[in-house]
Amino acid sequence: MIIANSLREGMSVEIDGTLYEVVEFQHVKRGRGGAFVRVMLKNLETSETVRKVLQPEQKIKDVFVEEKKAQYLYREGENLHFMDMESFEEKMVPEKVLGRKVGFLKENLEVTLRLCEGKVIGIELPTFVDLKVKKASPGVKGDTVGSATKPVVLESGYSLQVPLFIKEGDVVRVDTRSGEYVGKA
Repeated sequence: MIIANSLREGMSVEIDGTLYEVVEFQHVKRGRGGAFVRVMLKNLETSETVRKVLQPEQKIKDVFVEEKKAQYLYREGENLHFMDMESFEEKMVPEKVLGRKVGFLKENLEVTLRLCEGKVIGIELPTFVDLKVKKASPGVKGDTVGSATKPVVLESGYSLQVPLFIKEGDVVRVDTRSGEYVGKA
């Protein structure tokens, strides 16, 4: 058990039987009255975010999150299959657990699985991923009033804006934190 005052971003906690990850943390000390802790929590099962106000001395259950190296194998309907790199055990993860990170997965990509009590609660991707452009419309040269970009669809199904010179079959580097084009690979 920890007190609310010692919460930090990235920590995993259990509140009222639900697993959360601390997204934002703010200790507020008012001029009058007592202090309080304002946190934004991400539900690790549904990926919803909630705001809560806690008393600084309120006890919260700290949850141990284990991290394991794994390799993405394939998709089967709404489920994604990963292989543990140490035990070679296969883990099946529902697509909704990963959220938008699904758009950066390609076969044989090495990731870090985050597990709580044996259940996968999320993954950490490499900072940059190289993906092949599956569908790209031709760039129109006269259409450069703003930044000269066009939408493309990558092999994973993720779509983003890239410069006009990118065409189908090119491999582009994408930043997994922001989901933006970084460069041609």
